[in-house]
Amino acid sequence: MAENHVDADIRTSFGKGAARKLRAAGKIPAVVYGHGAEPLHVAIPAHETTLIARRANALIDLKMTDSQQLVLIKDIQRDPVRQIIEHVDLVIVRKGEKVTVDIAVHIEGDPVSGTMVQLEHNTISVEAEATHIPESVTVNVEGFAEGTQVRASDIALPDGSTLVSVAEMLILTVQQPPKAEEAAPAASEEGDAAASAESSDDSSGSGGDDAGGE
Repeated sequence: MAENHVDADIRTSFGKGAARKLRAAGKIPAVVYGHGAEPLHVAIPAHETTLIARRANALIDLKMTDSQQLVLIKDIQRDPVRQIIEHVDLVIVRKGEKVTVDIAVHIEGDPVSGTMVQLEHNTISVEAEATHIPESVTVNVEGFAEGTQVRASDIALPDGSTLVSVAEMLILTVQQPPKAEEAAPAASEEGDAAASAESSDDSSGSGGDDAGGE
């Protein structure tokens, strides 16, 4: 996995107001932690970080004024509406160290005609060397018959990776497409009955108004 070089500034101001000022200046507040070190509060460039974060489990070579840390993006908080990154948690890693991460499951190929793939889990957890984290694993379903199931233990992992997810965790099933439910005729009949009752009430109400007017 390629490392990304990012310059970081130490943060000394905290709170929502300080965070807003950072974002207005094109930076994102972040916290660096791990290996027993005290949490370190930093500010990192927003545009550069957003590009890096497009790839899962991105590794960053974080450069500060008087130190340098190899970190892994562990958690990202986004604005629920605009989806911009508001905060990032970074965990310190060492070259040669094993880390546990979730990686994407990609499906390729087509099962038997008339069937479809029902994906139950789109990620699996694996343990891998920090600088060699696989981006994804692939399951080829070409020619799979209806009823075929693939579990976590069935997936071939890249060299150097070991499965952390439960071996029996269901990843996908090949099945018949769901049939469209027929519209219940009772609903239509209830609607017609309600419309008739409403019409009857209107006629009755109209006669009462005329009588009152006289």
